[in-house]
Amino acid sequence: MSQELVLDNRLESAKSTAWWLYLIHAVSFVFSLGAFSILPLIFNYLQRPSTEGTFVHSHHTWMIRSFWWYIVWIVVGAVFFMTIIGIPIAWLIWIGAWLWKAYRLIVGVTRINRNEPAPV
Repeated sequence: MSQELVLDNRLESAKSTAWWLYLIHAVSFVFSLGAFSILPLIFNYLQRPSTEGTFVHSHHTWMIRSFWWYIVWIVVGAVFFMTIIGIPIAWLIWIGAWLWKAYRLIVGVTRINRNEPAPV
């Protein structure tokens, strides 16, 4: 017995919106290192309540958490950058944060395309 996922128009629209938000986060991430991700973040906060009880809700939570943790690591890197000795450590932190954020965007897009919840 096979199971089939049936998406109604509301869910399909929510999924499409989340997919576009991933894309906007990615574009912002590539061209401004995430500085302009505040705009899609606002939309994530606005769209998340309407997706309660669906797999799309986890994607909004995933993007929100990705943004805030990325900011935390950028700030930690900036603190290290304030000292001459900490500059190499700051660069390692920033590169690690960039790779981690890229991973989260890729995983999110892959999972939403397969109609799977994000691993929140």
